[in-house]
Amino acid sequence: MTVDVRPDRGAQLAADGVACLAEGRFEEALTPLRLALSLGDAQPATMLNLAIAEDRAGVRDHARRLMQAVAVRLPDWDEPVLRLAESFRATGDHAAAEEAYRQVLELNPARTEALIALGGLLLMRRQPEEARDLLLRCCGIAPDNAEAWNTFGLACKAMADARTALTAFIRAQTLRPSVAAYWVNGADVSLLAGEADAELARLSVACAQHPLNPAVPIGLGMLFDRLGRQAEAIDALEAATELAPGAPGPLMLLAAVLARTSRTQQAEAVLRRLSALDPGNVAVQNDHAAILMRLHRHPEARALLLDVLDCSEPTVVSLSNLANATACVGLQEEAVAVARRAISLDPAAVLPRRVMCNALPYRDGVTGAELLAAMGECSAVLPRTRLPPLANRMDSERPLSVGLLSGTLRAHPVGWLTVAGIENLDPEQFNVVCLSQRSAPDDPFTRRFRAVAQDWVDVDGLSDVALAEAARARGIDIVIDLGGYGDAARMTACANRLAPVQIKWVGMQSHSSGLAEMDWFLTDRWETPEGFERFYSEKLLRLPDGYVCYSPPPYAPDVAPPPALANGYVTFGCFNNLAKITPRVIETWAEILRQVPESRLVLKTHQFSDAATASTVHAAFATEGVPAHRLELRGPSGHRAFMAEYGDIDIVLDPFPYSGGLTTCEALWMGVPTIALPGEIFASRHSASHLSNAGLADWVTGSVGTYIGMAVARAADIPALAELRAGLRERVRRSPLCDAPRFGKHLGMALRHGWRAWCAER
Repeated sequence: MTVDVRPDRGAQLAADGVACLAEGRFEEALTPLRLALSLGDAQPATMLNLAIAEDRAGVRDHARRLMQAVAVRLPDWDEPVLRLAESFRATGDHAAAEEAYRQVLELNPARTEALIALGGLLLMRRQPEEARDLLLRCCGIAPDNAEAWNTFGLACKAMADARTALTAFIRAQTLRPSVAAYWVNGADVSLLAGEADAELARLSVACAQHPLNPAVPIGLGMLFDRLGRQAEAIDALEAATELAPGAPGPLMLLAAVLARTSRTQQAEAVLRRLSALDPGNVAVQNDHAAILMRLHRHPEARALLLDVLDCSEPTVVSLSNLANATACVGLQEEAVAVARRAISLDPAAVLPRRVMCNALPYRDGVTGAELLAAMGECSAVLPRTRLPPLANRMDSERPLSVGLLSGTLRAHPVGWLTVAGIENLDPEQFNVVCLSQRSAPDDPFTRRFRAVAQDWVDVDGLSDVALAEAARARGIDIVIDLGGYGDAARMTACANRLAPVQIKWVGMQSHSSGLAEMDWFLTDRWETPEGFERFYSEKLLRLPDGYVCYSPPPYAPDVAPPPALANGYVTFGCFNNLAKITPRVIETWAEILRQVPESRLVLKTHQFSDAATASTVHAAFATEGVPAHRLELRGPSGHRAFMAEYGDIDIVLDPFPYSGGLTTCEALWMGVPTIALPGEIFASRHSASHLSNAGLADWVTGSVGTYIGMAVARAADIPALAELRAGLRERVRRSPLCDAPRFGKHLGMALRHGWRAWCAER
């Protein structure tokens, strides 16, 4: 708002300043307004306009003094106090802003800007009743003010009056149909009001009535998303981006929906387009980096995040993403340090605590107690909502509903290591419900999970509380979390208690969850030997064999003879993620190569598609005296080709402290034994479990020295390697590692034990 000034020279300068203000050129407005004041134009309007310009240009302290001076000079004028309130709100001083808005309303009870802004601040302070009353008064004073109706709708939503909220949002849409937020708010609240179907119909009609308005398909797309109909949501949001090709808003919403699906390539393309439109947008760059990591383009993601931090202040999100990317390029200590820095910015934030839980298991020397403490600290900051008491029937022997909570019910380590066991649960005793994210309907493992599930629920669009309510509404008795604190994981929802019994199994199962509401931890005697209970917050459900059941791929090539027979030298190998290869591991492997003359080492992981990353690893080995010709770094490949490449390996060297999991099972299936060095944490003992379960406990060592000694000794006996290799696949096939009926029986017994314990405690 500007005020007329006198038609003299000072007044002309003041008018020039006002013109700059009107066009948003705040710094340019400073010079003429200051000159006008120096020439004697001391009108309150000129002083206030200068204060507005200074405030918007960042000269806030002086601007506020000017506003206060004008308010003292004209104590009945509400405008300077309103501007002061807006200045406080812009810098996050909400208490001072609220006090100033209340002063405005004392001067002018009908000032709509103050009513709306104060209502919004009260909503932030979780005082929706006072906010609703203020905003209802505002809607009566200014019935054509769309923002008043929208904020009134938000207040009604906070008061759980969803139907009134929906009516308010529809009124706002009618008054200003071009504002996408009004349509999105209406879509959100329609579910709470039980009007989702009617709202879908109304939005579909509105799309036809306003074919050139991108805001309407945005609302439609978000409603589809909330209903779990992601394909239709994407179609609607793509239509919105076509209607507003230069607008970042629709693209950001489209990218967010795509990111919650398996369409990561498309999400990355949208975010790249967004980055070009708005290169300085830190949030977009962070989202882009997160998607690049899901595409295993970790070096690219890390470089992008480092650029972001060079150009802007660090945030919890940017540092958390950087910690993830840093761990994935093999810089474990640095990743933990970055995660600690993120935590220091906001100790109560969940994201950096989750990142720390995921980074620590890769760091050399991490202890079980240290990791349990980090997990417990993460649990402590998780938000929890008090929900009604569970209504499950306490009958220890009745058939049970078992929920699988996961974003990876597909061709993923979770799928390869769990689906056979789930398929072999007794259907008379267990009813399986899949609570799935990022579904991939055409994936062969997804089809297997769908075939065994009596109910399939896509939960992408549900909040943690809504997910807990959905699980409870279906009467789920036991929830098995298959995601931990990893990407797309929803263990945070378990803090709200989805079911009477909650169990952690596979899926970022690096160690105890530390979650107070997680009752049991599915394991075996090798993963958690007697005496390890102190490292876990959960009770341990030890299966009699291994804790997983491997499903070998039907397309796996035949086992090849040991390559040493043709090469004349032994080839060691590791096909694990680079995040698992610490400096100590490199030192250990280099010593093995020194003690086994002419031997070779093949490392294969997706990170080696990046030349700079591969060069860094080559350099690390060179520092240890390993020449380039003895080290081969291979990038990613299709799964059949990946399996075939084990034909080039004589002995697998397991990394530590984070051991192989699925990769160890795959190596065994291809006839290649693994030398393992387990430690205290759960993640360090995967290979020890799989090897022992397959009858190869004599390949498990107890120290770095014995690990090196075993590698040297095994490499010296090629005939023994050849004999083992020839019969290893059949040996694994007949072992408990692949015995799905046996595993399913034991899994069912463990689930029943957990349920009986709950019934006994009631």
